[in-house]
This record gives sequence, structure tokens and C-alpha cells, in this order.
Amino acid sequence: MSTDPTDSLPPDTPLSKIPDFDPRKVPVVRVDRDLPAVEPARLAPEALRERFAHPPAWQPELRTERIATHRPSAPASVLVPIVMREQPTVLLTERTAHLSTHKGQVAFPGGRRDDTDVDAADTALREAEEEVGLDRSLVDVIGLMPTYTTVSLFVVTPVVALVRPDYRLTLNEHEVADAFEVPLAFLMDPAHHHRHALDLGGARREWYSMPYVDAVKERFIWGATAAMLRNFYRFLAA
Repeated sequence: MSTDPTDSLPPDTPLSKIPDFDPRKVPVVRVDRDLPAVEPARLAPEALRERFAHPPAWQPELRTERIATHRPSAPASVLVPIVMREQPTVLLTERTAHLSTHKGQVAFPGGRRDDTDVDAADTALREAEEEVGLDRSLVDVIGLMPTYTTVSLFVVTPVVALVRPDYRLTLNEHEVADAFEVPLAFLMDPAHHHRHALDLGGARREWYSMPYVDAVKERFIWGATAAMLRNFYRFLAA
């Protein structure tokens, strides 16, 4: 469910605060078409619930980014909201253009842990309520993924949850320009996982993207969001 497309960002919005760096223009060095897609039966809500109840032996592929700060690390959580449609989807957000970090980027709802949060899931649910107005009574947390450490030293716990399809959103206009759904089957097919590489600031940086075109425009999913989705693929494919 996308909000009013007139609220979304123009296609030339910068996706990084690094001058003259646009991840959309960095060459793709590999597309993982040789890896199998997750079988549709494994993407059904009850199958996902069972996978977290009895997880396989597996290892996340991506755990950390190249650190670019000396500040102490900070715990954070994101909600990975899987909407229980006939063909399950993932609810994602597009950040507004005026934020100091992650402007214009596609992201999961989420943020830094507050002292009042009970646990990682509580952080993710609170942030989803604050950012997009997702009522936590419509959300069923089914499991946690391994943490992912971002370039800014946020140690992020992905909280995977099932969301009722009759949800309604109220976007925080300061933080979120748009919210939309992407088919889970699309994201769990490595044929859509593009690997990029670039020498930046004297160091080689690599990342994944999963560009998705919906009825509004191309949604360029990359960076930490794509990395956590790649780990989710590894978890479901194991």
C-alpha cells in the first residue's frame, strides 16, 4: 500500500551525503542469478513462523559496514514488516530529503533504542508507530535476525514480524516521504540482488542493491536495508 505518490521524492534526490556519490550510478559487478530463489511455500506466514521457531544452521553473509566514525556504538532496531497478503509483501519507507542522514533512502521503520524500551522488538514497534503510524496491535513479531552494524556504528537488530493487511498508516512527514510494499518473493530471489563495488576515500566499498519498479517509480533498495534482506534470504534458503 503506497501513500499519495505526489508526496514521494523526485528521482534525482541524493541517496548519500557524500558529495558526488550516487549509488544508483555505481557499476554492478555481479548479479547472483546462479543462486536459487526461496521457494514460494517458504514465504507463507506459517512457514515463516515455523522457520523462526526451528531455525536451521546458517550464518549471516553480511554483519558490518566500513566504520566511518569514532563515536561509541549505539543499539538500534528495525521492523521487517511482512504483510500477510495472498502473495506476502514487505512494507518499506522512503526517507524525506531534508534529513541529516539517510535522506531519500529506502529503509525499514526503525531507529535508536530508548532507555524506556523493553527490548529490541519494543524499539522496532515503537519506531514503526512513530514513523508511519503502524498500530502494534496489528503486528505479530515472529523472530529476530543477527545484528548488522552500520557505517555510523548503529548496531541494528532486524525484528521480523507479520502484519495484518488491513493496516492503515499515518506518516511522520518530517522523517518519511512515502511508504510502499515490495513482494517478498522479489526480494528473496537473488536474480534481483545486484552487487556494487567502488573505491571510495582510499578504500574499496561493496554493497548490494535490489532495485524495484512499482506503479510510482523505481525504489532503489541498497546499503544496510539490502544487506539485512540479503541475510534474510540466507536464513530462509538455508
